Amino acid sequence: MTPADLQTSLHALATALVERRREQGDEVSIELSPADVVIERPKLREHGDWASSIALRLAKPLGTPPRKIADELAAGLGEVPGVASVEVAGPGFINVRLEAGAAGALARTIVEAGGAYGSGDSLAGRVVNLEFVSANPTGPLHMGHTRWAALGDSLGRVLRAAGARVATEFYINDAGNQMDRFAASVLAAATGAPAPEGGYSGPYIDDLARQVLEEHPGLEGLPADEQLVTARETAYRIQLDEIRASLERFNVHFDVWFSERALHAPGEGGRSAIDLAVDRLREQGHVFDEDGAVWVRTTDFGDDKDRVIRRANGVYTYFAADAAYYLDKGDRGFEHKIYLLGADHHGYVHRLKALAGAAGDDPERDIEVLIGQLVSVNGARLSKRAGNIIELDDLQAWLGTDALRYTLARSPADSPLAIDPEQLQRRTNDNPVFYVQYAHARTAAVARNAASVGVDRSTFVPELLEHESESALLGALQEFPRIVAQAAELREPHRIARYIEELAGLFHRWYDNCRVLPLGDEPVGDLQRTRLWLNDATGVVLRNGLGLLGVSAPERM
Repeated sequence: MTPADLQTSLHALATALVERRREQGDEVSIELSPADVVIERPKLREHGDWASSIALRLAKPLGTPPRKIADELAAGLGEVPGVASVEVAGPGFINVRLEAGAAGALARTIVEAGGAYGSGDSLAGRVVNLEFVSANPTGPLHMGHTRWAALGDSLGRVLRAAGARVATEFYINDAGNQMDRFAASVLAAATGAPAPEGGYSGPYIDDLARQVLEEHPGLEGLPADEQLVTARETAYRIQLDEIRASLERFNVHFDVWFSERALHAPGEGGRSAIDLAVDRLREQGHVFDEDGAVWVRTTDFGDDKDRVIRRANGVYTYFAADAAYYLDKGDRGFEHKIYLLGADHHGYVHRLKALAGAAGDDPERDIEVLIGQLVSVNGARLSKRAGNIIELDDLQAWLGTDALRYTLARSPADSPLAIDPEQLQRRTNDNPVFYVQYAHARTAAVARNAASVGVDRSTFVPELLEHESESALLGALQEFPRIVAQAAELREPHRIARYIEELAGLFHRWYDNCRVLPLGDEPVGDLQRTRLWLNDATGVVLRNGLGLLGVSAPERM
C-alpha cells in the first residue's frame, strides 16, 4: 500500500462522514479534495508508518471534537485491506501501521516502475518557461552563474517529473552598451592599444583577442568602425560557443537560446518587437506620455515607481526589451514564466511582476521571480572585470561535475553558500555526494554479488520484510513521489538532495542488519530473494533522485 492508496481510502472515509452529517440535517460547507487529506510519516517510528491530522481540520466545520472524528475515521480505516492497526493519539491524530506484506509490496512496484518511479501529475497541464543563467556573452561563466546553472537545470527536471511541460531558456544579453565595451576591450588587446575605461580585462580577453587575430589577420588594416564590428562579432561568437560548451559539460542543456538582438531587429513594416510591445501595452491602458518620454504605469501593480520605456530622445530603455521579451514568451504559448535571477537583481521582482500585470496577466499566478544568493569558495569574492574570476570550467576540473552540482543543488537558493573544496574531494561519509553515490554503488554491488551466488528475483514474499530497518527503509521509499511533487510545487530541488541523503542512511543501516546473501552453506530462500527486490528498489530511487539533480549514479566506487 502506497501513501496515495492510504490517502484515497482516508479521503473516501472523511467524505462519507461529511455526507452523513449533511443527511442528518447539519449545515456543513466544507468540500474535501484528496489533497486536503495529508498523509505524513510520523517523526517517531513507534507511532506507526503513517499519520494524518484530517480530524483536526474537520472539527470546526463539523462542530465536533477532533478526537471523536478521529475515532470514527480510525474504525473505518482499520477495515481497509493492508492496514494492520490504527490508533488515535493526542487531540485527534490518526496513526496507521501497515501489514508487512502491504508495506513490502512497494519494493516490487518500484523495481517494475524503474525510472518512472517518483514522477507524477501534480503539475500536469502546466506549460512553463524556465529562464536561468542568462549571462552576458562578454566573458566565461563564473561561480555565481554556476549555482543558477545547477539549480535551474535541477528545477527543470523536477518540474517535468511532476508533469509540467517545461522549456528551459537562456536569454542572451547581446545588445547594448556592454557589448560595445566588450568589443572595445577585445580590440584593444588585439591591437596593443590601452584598455578602454570601464572595459573588460583578464586573461580571457587576451585569449579572445588572439583568436580574433587568427581568424582576421588583416584586422588592423580595416577602417576603425569595421575593426570594432569584426572584433565584437567574432569574440561574441567564440565566447557564446564557449558558454554553451561549458554548460553542456556541466550536464546543463537549454531548449531555447534567445537573442536580445531579435527584439531590436526591424520586422515587417520596419518595426521591431520592442515597438510592437509598446503598442500592445498601450492598448492595455497602462502606457502614458510625459515630458516627451513614454512610460508604463507599473505602480498600478505594486511597483515602487512608474517606469520609462522610451526616453525623450527616442532611445528605448532596458525595461523595453524586458517587456518585449515577456510578451514574446506568452506568444510562444508559455502561460507560466519563471525567472531565476542573481542576488543583485532584487529590484527586478516588482518590476517584472508589474510588467506581467501591465501585459494583462496575473502577477501572482503567471510569473515567478526567484532570487539566488551569493556563493563563495573559501570566502573569495568574484569579479569578471577584475580578471580574478573563478570559472565554471576550472571549478569542474578542480572539484568534478557531480560534487559541484550536488553541492550547489542541496541548499535553498535564497541562502548564501560557502563551498569547502577539501570536503568535496574527500571520499568519506561527511561528503554528502559521496555518501549518496556510495549507497547507490553498494546496491549495485549487492545485486552483482547476489547473482554470483544464485540469488535472483524469481520470488517475492513481501510479508517477510518485517525487520525494523526494513520497515524504516520502505517508509522512506514510499515518500519519494511526494517529495518530488513538493519540490516541484515549492520550486525547491534541494528537497530531493536532503531526501536521498536520508534514504542513503537508512539503506546503510538496513545493509548492516539484513543480509541478501546466504551465510555459508545456507540455501537460497524466499527471504534472500525478497530482500534483493528491496535492495534493487532502493537503487532505483537513489538513481532517480540523483538524476533529478543532474548527478551520476555510479555502480562502482
